[in-house]
Amino acid sequence: MAKIRNFSIIAHIDHGKSTLADRLIQRTGLVEKRNFRDQILDTMDIERERGITIKSQVVTLPYINGNDEEFDLNLIDTPGHVDFSYEVSRALASCEGVLLLVDASQGVEAQSVANLYAAMEHDLAIIPVINKIDLPSADIERVKEQIDAELGLDSTMAILCSAKEGTGIEDVLEAVVKHIPPPDGDADGPLKALIFDADYDPFRGTIVSCRIFQGRVSPGDTIRHMSNRATYRVEEVGIFRLRREPASRLVAGEVGYIIAGIKTVSDTRIGDTITLDSDPSPDSLPGFREIKPVVFSSIYPVSSEDYPALTDALEKYKLNDAALAFQKDSSAVLGMGFRCGFLGLLHLEIVQERLEREFGQSIIMTVPTVQYRFSLTSGETITVDNPTYYPDPASIEKSLEPYIKTSILIPERFMGAVMDLCLERRSENTRFSYPSAGRIEIQFDMPLAEVMYDFYDRLKTVTRGYGSFDYDLIDYRENDHVKLDILVNGERVDALSQIVHRDRARHRAVQACERLKEEIPRHLFKIPIQGAIGGTNIARSNVAPF
Repeated sequence: MAKIRNFSIIAHIDHGKSTLADRLIQRTGLVEKRNFRDQILDTMDIERERGITIKSQVVTLPYINGNDEEFDLNLIDTPGHVDFSYEVSRALASCEGVLLLVDASQGVEAQSVANLYAAMEHDLAIIPVINKIDLPSADIERVKEQIDAELGLDSTMAILCSAKEGTGIEDVLEAVVKHIPPPDGDADGPLKALIFDADYDPFRGTIVSCRIFQGRVSPGDTIRHMSNRATYRVEEVGIFRLRREPASRLVAGEVGYIIAGIKTVSDTRIGDTITLDSDPSPDSLPGFREIKPVVFSSIYPVSSEDYPALTDALEKYKLNDAALAFQKDSSAVLGMGFRCGFLGLLHLEIVQERLEREFGQSIIMTVPTVQYRFSLTSGETITVDNPTYYPDPASIEKSLEPYIKTSILIPERFMGAVMDLCLERRSENTRFSYPSAGRIEIQFDMPLAEVMYDFYDRLKTVTRGYGSFDYDLIDYRENDHVKLDILVNGERVDALSQIVHRDRARHRAVQACERLKEEIPRHLFKIPIQGAIGGTNIARSNVAPF
């Protein structure tokens, strides 16, 4: 165990996390030069194109230090986006330390601060690394001041490197060996293994990535998942060296994979504990919770005869993504489809793109919405994520919507434009802090529904790309909500209905009518498009006749 180090790299999006992982893999000789490609741990096309990590990856790096000691460094590469914060927390729970990567030209950003707090919650050793020191705009002294002031870390420990140029990589590896403690755990105790990721193989079933905290597991053992008490017989265990490398057993302190004939990814829950059926652990590892979707949208096939193919595609997609939830849905206009739940807007985009690319589906998606809670005069409380099920307005006593706590880091000169944007989106309890000269952090509470609707794009526009944004769900709060219906030629189109705040209804209705006016082709007669709340029309535009 003294020769094992388990660590992760955390950073804000686009600070060079995947590039640093590439250099560490090259330096430890895990891949031959002819087989190497950039972003080697990012296996999906969509990850490589967008330069983001969506799925956790693990790789065991064989490292020999200056004293000819051999170490196994387990790098657990985590997603960087706020949508996947639960997976990141489980991956961090599997480590003893992290490399906190900061861009030498951009400095500390919102996600860096959020990830630091996540690492501190798990009591991990934190090594600051300043990356991209080769850039002409790099300001190393300013970034060191930020690491001191904003993150509260010792900037004299910060390692300078350029992952692109390959400088400072040896220092990073030495720091991992020196400053990150080795794992501890009783190899002879009852088995306790934390599932932090799972992947689906069409031939072997689910491949579970896990960290062994106690005990050992070998092929032939019968294991039990502690959350659902399901048992499986282990076929193979091993470690990740870019490819799966079978081993005779996995022991406390190690990170590896278990193949046990598990049929689907949804049978394995991220954060669950694995133990032996014959000698079970009395308690499971802390921190496990069910993943709950927060954004909802309906998916329909463009042509109704493609419905069986879409059903098939979603079933196959679900094998690889346990966070996606879906159930059958139907619309008078669009026919049969599915109501889907997602972790956030990025997750929704990824699902949409992968269905179109990998499964060749042509799909229509309805406006994303959140879960609203309505207290009725009968004393009943209902949860609604689909405008179709909006209750009778006369029976609603009060309506509640989810709120988030947001943190936005921007250069000071954009403060006025960002404040206008936030006030327009119904933000409250605004708090300011000045982490360093010329930069300001704005924190406030805001309805999640307002972020769904082009907020991120607007923020990037008004801050010229310099704004960074992070959020956490906090609670439900009371507000005045109405159902906005869109009528085309006097007919209500159910797929275009939205639940909106009363003050924003007119603005949304006008936008929807204008967009539809552009999209609907002209006919020989006039087509009115109206936005209505109940029987009251609040917006209208006409498609002119020929």
